[in-house]
Amino acid sequence: MTTPTVDPTRELAAFLRTRRERLDPGDVGLPARRQARRTPGLRREEVAELAGISIDYLVRLEQARPLRPSADVVEALAQALRLTSGERMYLYDLAQQRPRTPAEPATTAAPPLAGLVAALSPLPAMLMNHRYDILAWNPDMARLLVDFGTLPPRQRNAMWLCLIHPEIREYYADRERVVREGIAHLRAAWAAHPEDPVLNDLIAQCIAHNEQFARLWAERDVRTNGRGHKVIRHPDAGEIAVHVEVLMPLQDSDQRLMICRAADGDSQAALDRLRTR
Repeated sequence: MTTPTVDPTRELAAFLRTRRERLDPGDVGLPARRQARRTPGLRREEVAELAGISIDYLVRLEQARPLRPSADVVEALAQALRLTSGERMYLYDLAQQRPRTPAEPATTAAPPLAGLVAALSPLPAMLMNHRYDILAWNPDMARLLVDFGTLPPRQRNAMWLCLIHPEIREYYADRERVVREGIAHLRAAWAAHPEDPVLNDLIAQCIAHNEQFARLWAERDVRTNGRGHKVIRHPDAGEIAVHVEVLMPLQDSDQRLMICRAADGDSQAALDRLRTR
């Protein structure tokens, strides 16, 4: 027995109907009606009004007409239907649209992720947002790079540290490659968050005050690779080669978990020496 192929248009229609039917007027701030409803949930006209779309358009969507709602319409429906984050992503996938990024970027570490960063010790680990602001770190990462707690919050940014910090900017054996890749990742983040004023200010400041950043930014390289290799010339432990993994949690999609592992035995010994200092 084979599973039939899913028709996204029909599934979108069925999904919208089931999500509408599970809501009560009180769930969306509407007054309860005195007359009993013949069908469960919200009426189409109520959902259309909440989403700011026409009733006719919603009817055609629920009838599986060959429409492709825009990202703005998908977001409006997700909000009107009070979808969870998982349901919202599912609706975007069915509509073949790219979801909007969170309206408010993460500025503090999600507590479960902060706990995970601590629990990953002895592996150096830290948590960043899409701007590469460093939100949480464990002592092993602080020993490998810098004690982030001694820096002003504005300077706890991986790009700023790599470009400007007087010690870290000299840490990397292949600094040109590390900076080039970092800027390419930052460009991808900027494209996904073009209206983020803090990110735009960071980029503008880097262009104005760092010739290397300005030169590489103008090349318009883009990367979204979450895996890499870096060689660090540590002033106390010598040369340390690490494999780097960057993971994005499903529930906190604006946060990025960076984990470093020793790439060879000598590097592991160097990390062990740092832990005993």
